Amino acid sequence: MTVERIVLLFVGAVVAASAVLAQVHNPNWLWLAFAMGLNLVQMAFTGFCPMAAIAKALGARPGAVFARGESGRA
Repeated sequence: MTVERIVLLFVGAVVAASAVLAQVHNPNWLWLAFAMGLNLVQMAFTGFCPMAAIAKALGARPGAVFARGESGRA
């Protein structure tokens, strides 16, 4: 599994869990989904993703997006 797929899997799971927890427990769980969204926006501008760094450190192979490094620049 590539770094990109791991990041997408993680973010999708956190957002889905946040939505379920907001529905069954407390609406404040939606702040977690909001934080994930903000992290995706900052990643679009900076190229840095903490989850990608963790996945790389654990040995996941980079795909096309993360192959050039954390900054996204060659």
